[in-house]
Amino acid sequence: MSALPNPFNSLKSFKGVKAEKGCIYSLPALEEAGLGKISRLPVCLRIVLESVLRNCDGKNINEKDIETLAGWNPSQPAAVEIPFTVSRIVLQDFTGVPLLVDLAAMRDTVKALGRDPNLIEPLVPVDLVIDHSVQVDRSGTAQSFLDNLNIEFERNRERYRFLKWGQQAFKTFSVFPPSIGIVHQINLEYLARLVFERETGGETLCFPDTLVGTDSHTTMINGLGVVGWGVGGIEAEASMLGQPISILTPEVIGVHLSGSLLEGVTATDLTLRITEMLRNEKVVGKFIEYFGEGASNLGVADRATIANMAPEYGATIGFFPVDDKTLDYLRITGRSDDQVERVKIFYEAQQLFGIPRLGEIDYTKVIELDLNS
Repeated sequence: MSALPNPFNSLKSFKGVKAEKGCIYSLPALEEAGLGKISRLPVCLRIVLESVLRNCDGKNINEKDIETLAGWNPSQPAAVEIPFTVSRIVLQDFTGVPLLVDLAAMRDTVKALGRDPNLIEPLVPVDLVIDHSVQVDRSGTAQSFLDNLNIEFERNRERYRFLKWGQQAFKTFSVFPPSIGIVHQINLEYLARLVFERETGGETLCFPDTLVGTDSHTTMINGLGVVGWGVGGIEAEASMLGQPISILTPEVIGVHLSGSLLEGVTATDLTLRITEMLRNEKVVGKFIEYFGEGASNLGVADRATIANMAPEYGATIGFFPVDDKTLDYLRITGRSDDQVERVKIFYEAQQLFGIPRLGEIDYTKVIELDLNS
């Protein structure tokens, strides 16, 4: 593992599915190195810390950044910026097309300079979902769906041809065609990996799924235990080119959910109550992490509904940690047994698996909500 950087001796061997060998940047090892009570940090913050640790290169990110975040003070977080490098990007068609235009323009410029245009390539996987071009021109017949689809392809022919070119031209750029579903549904059901693997320095490096998206409601993915939020086009483009996103060290508000929903109470009812509650708390720019028995009782569909509303209550994210309900969701959405097992093994090795109980984590503030109410 000598080819990989090893800040604070945190790079550790890792035994994955079927005894596959790899390595991880270990958060427990960081605590053993004396950088702070990492195990008491909110789970969402630990995932950001792993990214800072793994991407520490002495240039964009240095050891001081790791020390600052590892020593996070819940009552008074240091007013410093965190350089957060994401694992992937998700785009929808209206905001994604301009970014693809920029990449194409960069290739033209590189070619004009006499260099290989293939040098321009997104450094992280980029998925673009075409879901903002749908219009209803036909209705009321068995043929309506196909008629609307044909009209859509005709109406957007030039854009779609350009997007297809992009998918063929860039190795790390993929496109989901029209009529498959909305971007957030596809993100949950298809795109989310929860654990990434990358061959680096002769080693298989495993790390968490994190992302930014060019849609404010990208936070729906927080319901699956993935840290991610919506950004503007410039930030997304910088992330595509491997640049970390600078975020101010956040306060993390813990929402302790107890009890369970009564019969007839829907996820929408719960979400509207939480939104009202958090708006009154003025959580703009803060991280929200849901925990407790009540959070454990909610399935991923309900969690995603709550997380989706983070922009409405003003928070950056509305996060639910990975647990057995997450694994159940992965199974029912067609992930392989190996993929599900890999998620559990990795998150357990990083001590990130499971919904925390009251008193286990240090939050800036804890807000109570009894689901029975």
